[in-house]
Amino acid sequence: MALETAAGNGSHVQEEETVGADERRAKMERLRGEGVEPYPYLEKRVPRTWVADIQAAHDPAAIATGAHPGLSYRACGRLIARRGHSKATFFDLRDQSGLIQLVARREAMGDEAYERMLDLDIGDIVSVDAAVYVTQRRQLALGVDACTLLAKALRPPPDRHHGVEDLGTRYRYRELDLLANAKTREMFFKRTHAIEAIHAVLREKGFTQIETPMLQALAGGANSRPFKTHHNALNVELHLRISVELYLNRCIVGGLENIYDLGRAFRNEGISHRHSPEFTILECMMSYADYLDVAVWCEELAEGVALRTLGTTKIEQYDGQVIDLARPWKRVTLQEAIMEAVGVDYLEAGREELIEVLDEPSVDPEMSWAKLAEEVYGKYVEPFLMQPTHVLDFPIELFPICKRHSRDPRLGEHFDTVIRGMEVLSGDTELNDPLDQWDRFVTQRKRRPGDDGDQPHPYDEGYVRALEYGMAPTTGGGMGVDRFLMILCGVESIREVVPFPTLRELR
Repeated sequence: MALETAAGNGSHVQEEETVGADERRAKMERLRGEGVEPYPYLEKRVPRTWVADIQAAHDPAAIATGAHPGLSYRACGRLIARRGHSKATFFDLRDQSGLIQLVARREAMGDEAYERMLDLDIGDIVSVDAAVYVTQRRQLALGVDACTLLAKALRPPPDRHHGVEDLGTRYRYRELDLLANAKTREMFFKRTHAIEAIHAVLREKGFTQIETPMLQALAGGANSRPFKTHHNALNVELHLRISVELYLNRCIVGGLENIYDLGRAFRNEGISHRHSPEFTILECMMSYADYLDVAVWCEELAEGVALRTLGTTKIEQYDGQVIDLARPWKRVTLQEAIMEAVGVDYLEAGREELIEVLDEPSVDPEMSWAKLAEEVYGKYVEPFLMQPTHVLDFPIELFPICKRHSRDPRLGEHFDTVIRGMEVLSGDTELNDPLDQWDRFVTQRKRRPGDDGDQPHPYDEGYVRALEYGMAPTTGGGMGVDRFLMILCGVESIREVVPFPTLRELR
């Protein structure tokens, strides 16, 4: 289904925005004709004050009604509402921090300045010099002494009361969504606070941030299709990174112990309400630990970020469910989870039995046993795990840089952490045996269509060479930050928490 069909394509916004545009443009030209610049340079001799700071400094219940000339401020923001008539007009001014009422009075401003302010439109951005004013209803306001137009809005903003509800419009024209919907503005503040909290928790645990390259000669560390590009100066083909794990491990070889990277990654694959081709990833490496240790670390990180961002670990979701990120989290092996879901021990089952369990005509008959087990997990287990759950011990074939399980060489010391039916975190014990890693890379290369090389790719070979210097026992943990933010914000779609999601072009 096309993205726009599923969520509205936002194409109607062009027609709606033209309402009132001609009149606004005529006002702009008239102002210029009168010598008033509708987009002036900012005069900064008087510093502006945030609306929230003005409100925090004055309790309207503690001061008399009316104007207080000794309590003067300069406030800047967008006009979002107006009411009133001849001698006094009330405006609502909003900046990033909040909203405050402006009281414009003819007797305080003078006829010309007052009339010019009345000529402003909703959506115009202004600066006001004003004094604290307490209304008869004991509301804190600002009594305007002077008003300067800073930016003329040539299009009317979305309806203040109904907002922007069409999903296609909200995602495609995020500026309108932010103008109209306080919930969206709050969500992106929450995103910032959550990412800051991730950094803070990691710093407290002694982690050092390492910035790994976005452009890589070989996109490694995950089984995903990369985006490709060409570097003109070097005349080489490069890929946008799909993971950061290999570069972090090379730093571990170099003697760093607890390190992480948090940034953008790119995968040239499908788009859905849980998948975005451009996303934020967190990868952490811990020396002298294994995958069970990093599972605990994942719990501590998620719980700590939730408490710092929301003040609670219990988060209501879009469908009324409450997710609790408080430790400890449930643990179950993949073998136990599949057995409980479909009554089959996948470790003892052959390919034919797993194909039968999947019961899908589109299943590739050449699919490996490990891939079939993963498909069974994805169909019958993962979608039904709501509360945070670590699913441990996956087939080793799925993870080429994961250490084999200490008790079963068919498995790897890997876990996926599922919350609300989707993988949000994962971790594994890193493979530090260079000979085993060489063989794994050769096997992985032979699986690529048209590539039957008997050596690793040259850039994989460089990673093996790094391992030959010796890498301490290490575990790695990862978080899909956007998916985690879906949980923190209680929303259904990843597009809600990504400021500008990738969408199909309008035709």
